Amino acid sequence: MEMTTDATAPWLIVGLGNPGPGYAANRHNVGFMVADLLAERMRSAFKRHGKAQAQVIEGRIGPPGPGSRRVVLAKPMSYMNLSGGPVTTLRDFYKVPTANIVAVHDELDIDYGTLRLKLGGGDNGHNGLKSMTKAMGPDYHRVRFGIGRPPGRMQVADFVLKDFSGAERKELDYFVDRAADAVEALVSEGLERAQSNYNS
Repeated sequence: MEMTTDATAPWLIVGLGNPGPGYAANRHNVGFMVADLLAERMRSAFKRHGKAQAQVIEGRIGPPGPGSRRVVLAKPMSYMNLSGGPVTTLRDFYKVPTANIVAVHDELDIDYGTLRLKLGGGDNGHNGLKSMTKAMGPDYHRVRFGIGRPPGRMQVADFVLKDFSGAERKELDYFVDRAADAVEALVSEGLERAQSNYNS
């Protein structure tokens, strides 16, 4: 289900996570990690948005020239389960079609480091997606970053709010880098091509 959108309309890339240093290295914050890397690539720093409870960067992604796309990169500062409010405010402020919104988030049902890109669908119990879908419907893109299932009897809530393990951290930079590549490909080349290159 590939939606065609106005080529001049901006994209809104939302890294999902929780604000504050205590959450920074959690599995649940991998969306923030990918957003931070994209900010580095854009050679820009996040600034507080005047209207939305979010930090944003306005810039471009993709090859210079007609292939580049106008983007707003955002990190909601509302806590994960209230992400829909800031995202909706940013969508309206920048006049972004819902199909031009990309949520980058952790995904329990995919093995660690595996990526899946898709448009629309359910929230799979993810509170950030649940809040976004409640606010504006499900028809936005997702870049799903696999974190795997909790070991043994550990509760999901405890697992996602724990930092990546030592073994996982060895590969984390590589996987975050790949996820940032996937976001750039999705925005500049479209969903199908990005899926064929990054869905593993």
